[in-house]
Amino acid sequence: MPSRPPVPPFTYESAVEKVLKAENAWNSRDPQQVALAYSPNSEWRNRASFLRGREQIVEFLTQKWNKERDYRLLKELWAFDGDRIAVRFAYEFHDNSGNWYRAYGNENWEFDEDGLMRRRIASINDLRISESERKFFWPQGPRPADHPGLSELGL
Repeated sequence: MPSRPPVPPFTYESAVEKVLKAENAWNSRDPQQVALAYSPNSEWRNRASFLRGREQIVEFLTQKWNKERDYRLLKELWAFDGDRIAVRFAYEFHDNSGNWYRAYGNENWEFDEDGLMRRRIASINDLRISESERKFFWPQGPRPADHPGLSELGL
């Protein structure tokens, strides 16, 4: 199994790097690419969904991004220790009817020695917003380096 640097134990710099790599992968909206960051038997709790393994992760993300259109995500390091990282995040999307939402949440991550995430626990709340309230604007893919983060946006 290939390594996914940075690997634990995390320093502040390596934890920030890991968070940015995760943000960039999720902003690709490529379920296969995203799933490679997780161990083959990774365990997830995403809201009230419980998943195990890459196959379920790919299926879940495929369904998610088929419903959550024009998805844009920001992540920010909250805390880290050893093989664990906590993040807070927000993402915006619209549904197939054109209704816009901003989702707010927290994730707890645990990594194996190769830097693959073996556990992800996510708590997420959705807020319906108007299109004029959107804050995340960039082409699909990684957030541009000059785009403000969550703290700078007051989120």
